[in-house]
Amino acid sequence: MISYPDALALLLNEAQPLGSEDVALDGATRRFLAGDIRAPFVLPSFDNAAMDGYALRASHETIAAGSTFAVAAMQAAGDATPTYPPMEACEIATGARMPEGFDTVVPVERSDRQGERVRFPVEERRGQNVRLAGSDIALDAQVLERGRRVDAAAAMLLAALGIERVDVIRRPRVAIVTTGSELNAAGPLPPAGIHDSNGPFLAASLARWGVETLSRSRVRDSGGAFATTIRDALDAHADLIVTTGAVSAGRFDFVPAALAALGARELFHKVAIRPGKPLLAARFDGGPLVLALPGNPMAVAVGYRFFVAPVLRAMAGLAPERPDRVRVVAPLRGREGMQHFALGHIGRDADGRQVARITQAQAAYRILPYAQANAWLTEADGADDVGDAWPLDPADAP
Repeated sequence: MISYPDALALLLNEAQPLGSEDVALDGATRRFLAGDIRAPFVLPSFDNAAMDGYALRASHETIAAGSTFAVAAMQAAGDATPTYPPMEACEIATGARMPEGFDTVVPVERSDRQGERVRFPVEERRGQNVRLAGSDIALDAQVLERGRRVDAAAAMLLAALGIERVDVIRRPRVAIVTTGSELNAAGPLPPAGIHDSNGPFLAASLARWGVETLSRSRVRDSGGAFATTIRDALDAHADLIVTTGAVSAGRFDFVPAALAALGARELFHKVAIRPGKPLLAARFDGGPLVLALPGNPMAVAVGYRFFVAPVLRAMAGLAPERPDRVRVVAPLRGREGMQHFALGHIGRDADGRQVARITQAQAAYRILPYAQANAWLTEADGADDVGDAWPLDPADAP
């Protein structure tokens, strides 16, 4: 068996970054930026009022309590900036452009309007309540880095800068194949049948990466049917094929032989991990990577989390993910020579310190502990029982 670090290194060496494409901002959600983004202009793009009130020119550092000013006009958001006589005030709305030469806004709640004049009963400071041009973003400042996922915050920033289209990494083309004559869709089950949970799990997980799912196939325990599905994925120019089941060493574990017969070059088969030891990785020359995961649900979850996700990161040109280090209560003590991945929950102890606890009653076939966990944990080390912790879903990792 190959160790997990060695297996991952082999995989990442094969996972080359994909090219880029230009897309509309509305279609860039969850995509990865292919290059740095620089500001085409400053934000705010003009001095504007931070609140409703009265704009004025302050002749000194403070405006004396009891000062009164003539109100020249009303400046609303979107209005142009007419010129007003010296020392007069202008009623102004939040976000409205400051009139030329005006430098201070007094909130309406700290004013006393009397006809065409306004009085300020308390002392006010010069320059208050004004959002200065460029105080958020300077001209040509780098605002987003290559590899940043376009989330809601990034979309807000890009839209504010008037950027309608962005270069993003091309979506990986992925085919999903679940094997097993016992697998069925939702609905009534035949005797000895089970519902296919691996296919929906992988589809939902990969959707969070914004992949292009070429196909999602469920095939019976037949090497011929499996081979036909793989050929279809090759014809569709898949970048990655993810399969589940039929990858161990039993009579019906046909995946290794079928892939070899199709011309796939095996990278490794069997990894020193639990769960998921029989995992196989292969490569079609000039074609896709293949990750063949065991069929048990938690072996699929581990395979996705610690093999598929790192490959997707590499295809997006992202640096390898780094785990957090946390103190583990009743830590996992795995078998020597094996990398154990355990479900856990990260929370706080009685003193408010972050701690992790192993989820109880875990087994490769049990799904409920997965739904109750919020992290993956690996063996703790040292006297402080500190171990690695990974977000449950790698799509949430930075």
